[in-house]
Amino acid sequence: MPDSRRPTMLWPGKCNVKLSQGERRLCDLSAAKNGQDSRRVQFGDFSQLMQELRLEDEGSFYNYLRMEPAMFDELLQRVGPRITKRETSWRQSLEPGLKLAVSLRFLATGDKYPTLQYQYRVARNTISKFVPEVCRAIRKEYKNEVMTCPRTSQECQAVAEDFKKRWNVPRACGAIDGKHVAMRCPPNTGTLYHNYKGFLSVVLLALVDANYKFLWADVELKQCLDEASIYFPDPEPLPNDDTDTPYFFLGDDAFGLRTYMMKQYSVKGLNKEQRIFNYRISRVRRVVENAFGILAQRLQLLLTTMQLLPAVVQDVLEGCICLHNLMRDRYPALQDAALDQEDENHNLIPGEWRQEANMHEVEQDVVRTGFDAVGTDKHAVVTHVDCKDGMDVDQF
Repeated sequence: MPDSRRPTMLWPGKCNVKLSQGERRLCDLSAAKNGQDSRRVQFGDFSQLMQELRLEDEGSFYNYLRMEPAMFDELLQRVGPRITKRETSWRQSLEPGLKLAVSLRFLATGDKYPTLQYQYRVARNTISKFVPEVCRAIRKEYKNEVMTCPRTSQECQAVAEDFKKRWNVPRACGAIDGKHVAMRCPPNTGTLYHNYKGFLSVVLLALVDANYKFLWADVELKQCLDEASIYFPDPEPLPNDDTDTPYFFLGDDAFGLRTYMMKQYSVKGLNKEQRIFNYRISRVRRVVENAFGILAQRLQLLLTTMQLLPAVVQDVLEGCICLHNLMRDRYPALQDAALDQEDENHNLIPGEWRQEANMHEVEQDVVRTGFDAVGTDKHAVVTHVDCKDGMDVDQF
């Protein structure tokens, strides 16, 4: 006999089926979920606006997601299997294309989750779950392909050869700099993430090659610099010289002058050769400044205050860098217009990113040691090789 203490009610349309309150609640939730799915298809941006832009205006599609439709399709094909969830008897999983579109829109604009919820008809708590998953999937799928850090002597020499050919600076294995990425205060952290600029942030320290691509960008880089555990090729003489010159990174005044770190002279009253040296180094260092600039111009989440936890911020940053390098490989001409240029008199023409992006410069917590004996010798050697007799700065 049925339990008389069990509350029952009739499900509308099925008069012979008796359901408990819990079963009725689950049926109501299922019906509501089906209604949300239908409205998502009928009114959501993924099913309506994006399809319209793809078919009628590819330029607006690029502006909407910061990438071409073909690039979106490639991402979906390769990342889709990593973000696809299993169907269950209670609900249908979100399609991977929708997850990818919401995540890219979030990175491109920095819109808050409630805003994306109304645009795509996806609950904001659901968005907060899959956005980090999509960023991690992009990193796992593309990092080894588009972001290869030089770890052997041959790889370092290849990077240095690119700098020599494109920027006329030998022995440079990369330009290094950092950026403050603002975020809200994580719980129970006090002033741990408070910086000297007066806001909370995490520091993105990055190494960039001669083609504006990120070679290395994570906390491991700072640790390797502090411990001097980076293995450069053995020093060897420059052309027309018999003095061994080490390989090095190019940094600014935030970094101490080491055997592996080259920076400009920071004193006044420089002679001609020293001014030529400073011009050459500062011109090469614009590579890393422009890399950060076009990264933030394309993915403007980096210009906002992220409402995310530090671990999620790290996932998002790595996903952004992989997307930047991927676009540099696939469509380099799309970003070249935003880069700094020089006129015929070697005067700087600021790139578009300097007008459109509000970048935060970084001062690293590295002890400034000034000019030691090895550093002074390095400056002299490079100046001796690069500055022939009778040459002026305008000739470079």
